[in-house]
Amino acid sequence: MRPPILRRLFRRVASAAALGLLAATLSTTAAATPAAAAGGLQQVTGFGSNPGNLQMYAYTPAGLPANAPLVVALHGCTQTASAYYTNSGWPKFADTWGFSVVFPQTTSANNSLSCFGWFDPAEDTRGKGEAASIVQMVEYAKQQYGSDGRRVYVTGLSAGGGMTADLLAAYPDVFAGGSVASGLPAQCATSQAAASGCQTGPQKLSPAQWGDKVRAANPGYSGPWPRVAIWQGTSDYTVYPANATALRDQWTDVWGIGQTPSSTDTLPGNTTRSVYDDASGNPAVETYSVSGMGHGLPVSPGTGDQQCGTTAAYFLSVICSTYYTGVFWGLDGGTPGGGGDQLPAPGGVRATGTTDTTVSLSWNAVQGAASYAVYRNGSKIASPTATTYTDTGLTAGTAYRYTVAAVDSAGTAGTASTQVTATTTGGGSTPATCYTATNYAQVTAGRAHTSGGYVYANGSNQNMGLYNVFVTHTLRESPAGYFVIADSGCATG
Repeated sequence: MRPPILRRLFRRVASAAALGLLAATLSTTAAATPAAAAGGLQQVTGFGSNPGNLQMYAYTPAGLPANAPLVVALHGCTQTASAYYTNSGWPKFADTWGFSVVFPQTTSANNSLSCFGWFDPAEDTRGKGEAASIVQMVEYAKQQYGSDGRRVYVTGLSAGGGMTADLLAAYPDVFAGGSVASGLPAQCATSQAAASGCQTGPQKLSPAQWGDKVRAANPGYSGPWPRVAIWQGTSDYTVYPANATALRDQWTDVWGIGQTPSSTDTLPGNTTRSVYDDASGNPAVETYSVSGMGHGLPVSPGTGDQQCGTTAAYFLSVICSTYYTGVFWGLDGGTPGGGGDQLPAPGGVRATGTTDTTVSLSWNAVQGAASYAVYRNGSKIASPTATTYTDTGLTAGTAYRYTVAAVDSAGTAGTASTQVTATTTGGGSTPATCYTATNYAQVTAGRAHTSGGYVYANGSNQNMGLYNVFVTHTLRESPAGYFVIADSGCATG
């Protein structure tokens, strides 16, 4: 028989255990309401149709170049984007290594405990609900921050970890890697009633059965698969350690590798790392078992290179999981998953010609390249073997951003080139339009974007100053989607 307080709570949330943090929720006073932006954390609106009714917060270091990686960080139940920004350590390494971080936030309007819906097919499957909203945030970052679509990663704690696994399964074409902290295997539950069983001990399925749940999330997809890190405390009685085993079985099976580690070693904080290599000998899956740790994200406050974060509710002072996760993904400049050096970026990338519907590109050859990957606005569009490519089916009078990476014989793409912007011809019959507004309003209207607290005009990327309501500029749009500062006078003809 449940005590009255638990009976009321279970009726209120339709099985609070299914939300992934019941025990922890009853022992904390952490706020479950939306948080105001803190420090460099900025709220972003208008990022898409937002079917999951989420809020988007982002941190982009000042001076970040185009084609930088992107990390999506998902908070746990009763937490906020601001708390995850403040305590997880991700801003430190965003500054050190150079990448943007998006912090999605759900609220009590979606779920009474502010949990992501990792157990709800209407929220955690491809094209649905919260999962679709998060992918819209990724697309916004690619368009507005110039984030590299090949290097998008997702991480999360507890319910955020469960949603991370679901996102990796539903969108392996979007996320190059993931990190699940005290979380659940992908599609462990498809209803609230089944979720509590996952939390305290998931089904005893074979690796192939766990892997089938991933394969069924995006039928027909055959790879490449995301590289997955799994963090788990051995004394976690909220999300039991059996979930880490299920996650390992699931993702090693997806990769087609065994469940016997290729290597193990000991890290700070009584942490055992087990590495599972892919066919090329590079780590595809890594598990981090933290002896004696309860439910939470491992952090290690301090100023050392391998330290990060702040101790708080569910941020436990043991080891900086963010550092090791970032290295595993290659955010420190190494090869994702470890291994040898990447091919260098092609030089001399340039637009050699444009029409109203095409852009022709060329670049210098890279020794050792079997092919090249061409990216438009952060998304891969072609894999030519030659050093030229013509992009077709474009819109007249529109600016497009391109980068190129060399691909080796194993199919591994190297470092992306510097970005080149090309504008298709045509569209000249439409008169230019001028807009005078504050920097904040220009961003809100989609005519400019932010980076590191500053505002830049879309298309021309001209610096407009600080992101606030006190700075006003006139922007001239011509062609469509391409804006330039025109404070000294704006001819509209």
